[in-house]
Amino acid sequence: MNIIARHLTTDMYNCKPSHLPEAEDFQAELPELIQAAGFHILTKESYAINKDHLAMAMLLHEGHFTVHIYTTLKYVAADMFLCEKDAAPELLFKSLRDLFKPEKTKTTYLKRGDFGTVKDMKPRIKTKVAPLRRIHNTGARVIRLLAHQHHSVE
Repeated sequence: MNIIARHLTTDMYNCKPSHLPEAEDFQAELPELIQAAGFHILTKESYAINKDHLAMAMLLHEGHFTVHIYTTLKYVAADMFLCEKDAAPELLFKSLRDLFKPEKTKTTYLKRGDFGTVKDMKPRIKTKVAPLRRIHNTGARVIRLLAHQHHSVE
């Protein structure tokens, strides 16, 4: 398998309102986070799509990065396409989680450009949900199970 790129996406839900930055602050802060993570910015654009939706896109030497911030929804979506084998996005995505303080995070890794055999052309996807959500899901299942058992006894 010869992978030429990786594509990472993250959804951050129920971010702390105090950690959702004003557009001007974030436009200055994001490039610093990207450079601190070892990436090299070639161009950057940002748009206030409306008062509750800020979008930023950056073309990087290593690929590209985009982020959408929805303040009313307390939701942030980011993705990074990397075409260098040694590029490591983990530091940047950790910095984003530290910045926004989400209650729940879902991260998906896609391997792009798999020139393997034609019959094996299924996309290779790995999704990771933050542990807090797993605990919540497990707790909800236990409560449903106990409620079901309680109704069965009556």
